[in-house]
Amino acid sequence: MRANFFSKSLVAFLALSWGFTQDAYSLTSNSKGSSMKSDAKYTPSEGRGNPKTAYLNKSVDQMIYDFMEKENIPGLVLAIVQAPYIPRVVGYGISDIQKQLLASTNTIWAVGPISQAYAAVAAFQLHEMGKLNINDKISKFLPNLPAAWKEITVFQLLQHATGISDYRAQKNYDPPKKYTAPELIASVGNIPLLFTPGTDVSQSATNFLLVAEVVEAASQMSYHQFVRKNQIERLELKNTCFFEDIANIKQEKLTEKNHQHSEFKKNIAYINPTENATGYNQKLEIVPFNDSAVLKGFGDVWASAEDVSFWDIGLAGSILIEKPENRDLIYKPTTLSNGKVVRAMAGWEFPFHPGLLTISGTMGGFSSYLSRFTHPAELLCVTLLANKEGIDFTNLARLIASAFSENFASGYNDDELYLYESVFNVQESMSKIESELKKLNIPIFAKFDHSKNAETANLKLRPTQVIVFGSPAVGTQLMQENQSISLELPLRIAVWEDAKGSVWIAFPRMDQLAVMYSHLDSAVINKMEKLLQKIVEKSANVYQ
Repeated sequence: MRANFFSKSLVAFLALSWGFTQDAYSLTSNSKGSSMKSDAKYTPSEGRGNPKTAYLNKSVDQMIYDFMEKENIPGLVLAIVQAPYIPRVVGYGISDIQKQLLASTNTIWAVGPISQAYAAVAAFQLHEMGKLNINDKISKFLPNLPAAWKEITVFQLLQHATGISDYRAQKNYDPPKKYTAPELIASVGNIPLLFTPGTDVSQSATNFLLVAEVVEAASQMSYHQFVRKNQIERLELKNTCFFEDIANIKQEKLTEKNHQHSEFKKNIAYINPTENATGYNQKLEIVPFNDSAVLKGFGDVWASAEDVSFWDIGLAGSILIEKPENRDLIYKPTTLSNGKVVRAMAGWEFPFHPGLLTISGTMGGFSSYLSRFTHPAELLCVTLLANKEGIDFTNLARLIASAFSENFASGYNDDELYLYESVFNVQESMSKIESELKKLNIPIFAKFDHSKNAETANLKLRPTQVIVFGSPAVGTQLMQENQSISLELPLRIAVWEDAKGSVWIAFPRMDQLAVMYSHLDSAVINKMEKLLQKIVEKSANVYQ
């Protein structure tokens, strides 16, 4: 691949879209992360066009196959951005178990909490139009709110810094039921605020329902009409819509007998058709189709992985939000009114890896993930969508990114360790782990601060801590079968800061134990791993 393919105009576009200067522009030349000048020649095994997308001797396809098998996922789609290209969009498995529809490039999925990013863009577009100020009080647009909410600002809604309770957590909330926005707002209107607005962060679907309501009031359009006009139609996204639009998609009505497609033989509209996926819970039971309909502003967007990636490229430059200072308000850790800095904003979270942004979540039978590496030497985005709820793609997405460049790798052995990057520093991450263990009534046996211990020996060590814990009942059960597993017990989780400033939470992979102690009850070991993963996920993220 020759560097002169990248014309001056393309370099200028990338510089504009991804927020760096031409002087800073360089391409990653190989898996070790060295760079080449713009007049250098690339071989097929080097540079951004590297066709060998593998990490730790596993291809991207193998990573996904193994992950889908382990998590029992029916269908999944992956899209990769290396701006301004989307060089890889691949469907795996099936989007509907009953109809046996394939997960394809045109399959649309409920993208869940990624929808918050579309709502945030809508708010900032109105800000740039002069129809609202992002620091306006929401009572300016929504006068009939509870008195305790009237001083809350639009920006605090986007920060999730309001203290307003989440309507989804209320006892009588029933997702398949049709609700109006006033009904959902009223369901939490009498609940005291969780904290003083602007002093803390707690994710709440109510916040983004209110964002959508403010957008309607300021634009004098329905929220969905405004997003369609200013994002979906502006970017000419053919496979992005809302729940109410799905009925208008031209989808073939398959017979119950064999579910065979036939219309494509005589009608080009059915060649590589747009179809909506069906969502499933952890037991692979169908989740009611209209779950997303009540998640206005928070989880109401349906899209293909390619469209999500295309939208993300449009957002990276000035196509959707014109001014870089406004984009920066979405893409940087947020500072609250009391000075507290939170590494999250509008659904996005910001690990310490330079330039890394992620937005993800699960709801209504679907799981979704979008990550963006925006450092000038990297410029990679990973989108993953699946039709099973309760799936965390963070670890898989990093491994996939590592297959495109080792710059994204942890630098540690992912075959032996389950590694997860935290948005908190080492001390905060460890405190959250301890809190999660206490919630689960799991005994903590010891904590070690290796950095402080190093000081006693007149040595320096980056922050490194370990917590040791376990359940005597479970551990004893395993040792009764094989006492040698006592070498692996009790369990432990380590947290450390690496040389780049990233904070990693890690534990030894339980599947390695299953191999080493093959005659032990694998179901128990698998449950242990799932528990550890859940503890780590909750401890590493703001929005868990």
